[in-house]
Amino acid sequence: MSGRDAATATNPGAVPGAGAGPGSGTASGAGLGSGPATGSFSVAAMAEAEAAEPAALLRGIGASVPAADTRAKSEGTFPYAADLWAEGLLWAAVLRSPHAHARIRSIDTSAAAEMPGVRAVITHADVPGATTHGRRIADRPVFAHDLVRHHGEPIAAVAADHPDTARLAAAAIAVEYELLDAVTDPEHAFGAPPLHPDGNLIRHIPLRYGDPEAVGEVVVEGLYRIGRQDPAPIGAEAGLAVPRPDGGVEIYTASTDPHTDRDLAAACFGLEPERVKIVVTGVPGATADREDPAFQLPLGLLALRTGYPVKLAATREESFLGHAHRHPTLLRYRHHADADGRLVKVEAQILMDAGAYADSSAESLAAAVAFACGPYVVPHAFVEGWAVRTNNPPSGHVRGEGAMQVCAAYEGQMDKLAAALGIDGAEVRMRNVLATGDLLPTGQTVTCPAPVAELLRAVRDFDLPPLPKDTPEEEWLLPGGPEGAGEPGAVRRGVGYGVGMVHMLGAEGTDEVSTATVKVLDGVATVICAAVDTGQGFATLARQIVQEVLGVDEVVTAPVDTDQPPAGASAHGRHTWVSGGAVERAAKMVRTQLLQPMAHTLGMSTELLQITDGRITSYDGAFSTTVAEAMAGKELWATAQCRPHPTEPLDADGQGDAFVGLAFCAIRAVVDVDIELGSVRVVELAVAQDVGRVLNPRQLEARIEAGVTQGVGAALTENLRSAAGLIRHPDLTGYALPTALDAPVVRIVKLVEERDVVAPFGAKAASAVPVVTTPAAVASAVRAATGRPVNRLPIRPSAAVAAPNS
Repeated sequence: MSGRDAATATNPGAVPGAGAGPGSGTASGAGLGSGPATGSFSVAAMAEAEAAEPAALLRGIGASVPAADTRAKSEGTFPYAADLWAEGLLWAAVLRSPHAHARIRSIDTSAAAEMPGVRAVITHADVPGATTHGRRIADRPVFAHDLVRHHGEPIAAVAADHPDTARLAAAAIAVEYELLDAVTDPEHAFGAPPLHPDGNLIRHIPLRYGDPEAVGEVVVEGLYRIGRQDPAPIGAEAGLAVPRPDGGVEIYTASTDPHTDRDLAAACFGLEPERVKIVVTGVPGATADREDPAFQLPLGLLALRTGYPVKLAATREESFLGHAHRHPTLLRYRHHADADGRLVKVEAQILMDAGAYADSSAESLAAAVAFACGPYVVPHAFVEGWAVRTNNPPSGHVRGEGAMQVCAAYEGQMDKLAAALGIDGAEVRMRNVLATGDLLPTGQTVTCPAPVAELLRAVRDFDLPPLPKDTPEEEWLLPGGPEGAGEPGAVRRGVGYGVGMVHMLGAEGTDEVSTATVKVLDGVATVICAAVDTGQGFATLARQIVQEVLGVDEVVTAPVDTDQPPAGASAHGRHTWVSGGAVERAAKMVRTQLLQPMAHTLGMSTELLQITDGRITSYDGAFSTTVAEAMAGKELWATAQCRPHPTEPLDADGQGDAFVGLAFCAIRAVVDVDIELGSVRVVELAVAQDVGRVLNPRQLEARIEAGVTQGVGAALTENLRSAAGLIRHPDLTGYALPTALDAPVVRIVKLVEERDVVAPFGAKAASAVPVVTTPAAVASAVRAATGRPVNRLPIRPSAAVAAPNS
């Protein structure tokens, strides 16, 4: 199993008549590391304390409260969408384009429609509402009808009595194509004929900050290429659509943004939003948007057409072809510094390949441009960023989008600057680090905690792992694995650094609001919030919040569906901040309802009553009762919202307060490289992270380790390759995910708990920033081992062969 899916979670719903029943929505997730910690937080002390306390007694903020769904997942009884069933079920299959760019001359569905067992065949002509869709920009057809713009684009869909019949019928649809030249190089998109009515340019951001004439005594340049990483969820897309008596439809699927998906689907179905319901099932891994509308929309259309429940379970090939990937990016950089290594000016050009449609490319580009200089003080910055359409596979939101690509480039530049000055890589970074109160190149003041120097110092000073010669030979894994083909004499060790940053919540004016309801009946609390737990741990956090505020032991989270008020997308750590904040506010309102009658009787304010360890006690100790006694026979409830302070779009010069908050990470990578074969083994990654506050130690550990492992994949193995726009080997054999054997030793050496005062609980997002930082750190270490520039991710073996005289 891939490290990114080491901790997944859900709020599953039950389908009427389905074989799988409801489950509680809780998460495994984030926590503290396998190595010693420094500073105020001690992993060892926490582990010792928790070992002495039964798991059932762990509760509240700061405890490693276990996920309630752990047993169901380990026993294989947890209800994912692929497991759902309904009476009279039909099976769906989608016909996808085998070409990257072609004109559709004709579509003949007669042979498919006449096959025994086929109940419906639909194309673009059968879409009753909007024929295009998009979570951000509606530029993507439900079904291609005049042009095919990427390999795997949906053209038609079939519903049949048996999944094999559906696939055979889809294959029987005859499509006549006129092949067109595919635009696959994003640099050629500027001069190529328009691939879309909206043109090839999706967004251009020029960032201008400071004096364009400023120059430094030392100048280094670099060209960097970042590959196409796939989110590769451990469970492929699946869903079940059930028609409703009122002419609407319910879709059961692992959506990470159910209300947006509901509105999008309703527009395409020609229905009012209230007649379309999205019910969130188990999420089998999500480091990107799920489920892609290209999977949801055919399901709903077929259920409405046939009047029967329709199920679609994608193959791994369909999954690779259908969902969005990380943006492949080309980056050109020029760094200016003075003789002491302090940055004077950064110039950069960033070109992002959006694939055929816009999706989240505008937002990804904004992050890339804004963070193009990294967590460093830069007096002058001039950055140009473009996102363009091509006929390559679609790109979209993947964890750390935009920030990951530029981190690999600006950290490569810091290594070049260190080499040019003859100083240590950690030292040149330390001389430039950002701090609270500094300005970003967008003109925004960093108001949140920014302990970048502390993080970098922690990983720099942490003990290095022993060299191979210091350990028994049988314990030393050569690069290439336990049976590595290399010779020990050809192995070189390298140590490198990466420092990264990400933004939290949405950006550029996005309205980040979430609503939550907390109900208590006879001492049992229920949290109702449409925040989808994708593994980030929100459902567990919601339980902890209610336990902390109300002192109750039993807390359940209701299954998520669109009958609940919106909570927004599961991305950028927003549910820890916004949805967690809404749960806290609702719980505090219930607390006031509970305490007010007691306070009135005692002649004091509710602030003079406290809830601790399941007991309600007055400030003077004269009154005390248990929470269970106080809540007996009572039904209390409250609904609350949380909305952070507003942001603004970047202006024509790339200036503006575009981000609510920032999170930082420093990683020291140690690698062994076979300089003859170019194979790389990541020996150890030492991580120091800015977390604000540790809410659940074990969940935090899992999230950091999963993020690091995903970053290792981006650094060394993961690249969804294509030729002339056609995806090569769309399977888990051709696409190399890191496995448990590839996962390095992760030492979480420091977690800085400097609370962000504007965030509920003071906590920060934990999952994305190690993904962003790890590839840069690994590349830096390979540079140190080989003397090669290493300007492409994933790192090719040819790039890891040592330079002459290295």
